[in-house]
Amino acid sequence: MDVRQWIVRFSELVTADASRLTRLDSDIGDGDHGTNLDRGLRAAVAALDSDLPPGKVLMTAGRTLVSKTGGASGPLYGTALRRAGKAFGDATEVDAAGLGAALRAALEGIKELGKAEEGDKTMVDALTPAVAAYEGAAGEGLAAATRAALDGAEKGAEATVALQARKGRASYLGPRSVGHLDPGAASTVLLFRALADVAGRS
Repeated sequence: MDVRQWIVRFSELVTADASRLTRLDSDIGDGDHGTNLDRGLRAAVAALDSDLPPGKVLMTAGRTLVSKTGGASGPLYGTALRRAGKAFGDATEVDAAGLGAALRAALEGIKELGKAEEGDKTMVDALTPAVAAYEGAAGEGLAAATRAALDGAEKGAEATVALQARKGRASYLGPRSVGHLDPGAASTVLLFRALADVAGRS
């Protein structure tokens, strides 16, 4: 699987969905999630050389997101990608086990930085079931595991609608945060849709 294409596809999907992500963030946050993430990912794609190994691709994309993306999404996605890249180490190929370890490292990085757990109404609510679903299907190969991960992310994101936010700006709304899809969980679905798209071509 081409990890660079994963980031490229993620950027394409965020660009196409930036207005919806920003609208979701306007309901319960700063109202800039789509525009910020779109800008950061465009910069990340521009920073990627075509001959970088998987770990370097993710490390470079992560560093760029941190430096070019405003709000919380830059540090969170940047940390996730850098942790994933570090998990790949010097590997030159992506296999199901290696990607699973990278996704688990990304999840742990986000939880560590954001101090969030499942149920807080954050991107962790989509990422956690996605990683668990991937790990459960990893024995079936990359394409099947990434499709399972996408399904987990979609269900996890949808479940945030019923939750009351306990982290971030949305938590200031208290009970009024219930009934809204978390924008970070929504963009996490795009991350896994991009992964399933690219793995499905391999």
